[in-house]
Amino acid sequence: MTALSHVSLVVPNLEQAMQRMREVYGFKLSSVQVNAQQGVKMAYVELGNARIELMEPQPSNPALMRFLEKHPQGGLHHVALQVDSVDQTCQQLAGQGVSRISAPDARNVHGQPIAFIHPRDFLGTLLEIEESH
Repeated sequence: MTALSHVSLVVPNLEQAMQRMREVYGFKLSSVQVNAQQGVKMAYVELGNARIELMEPQPSNPALMRFLEKHPQGGLHHVALQVDSVDQTCQQLAGQGVSRISAPDARNVHGQPIAFIHPRDFLGTLLEIEESH
């Protein structure tokens, strides 16, 4: 794993979350993007060496919809780390008994390969690994 890519927060309303990040914290944000494969509408808070990903789930993502049911104000969903090769990293982790819980062809909004690692294998936190640009 080479570097922290981002932390992801699930939010009930993306536009309101973006407004708060701008007005209260003075953060710069990316434009709104949609990842239809993952069922999210999202934007990034740009921090220089890392990002905060704000995700509003769409009805096509029941897992994130359930997350909001349990956490109506939203909250931390996962941590993402960059790797040189998602496939190679998943193979190495599988050799250590680590479970991948996403489809092998999963991609982020930028089209890069990604994989999610089960929270039980990463100290109780959902881990996303994504291929470096």
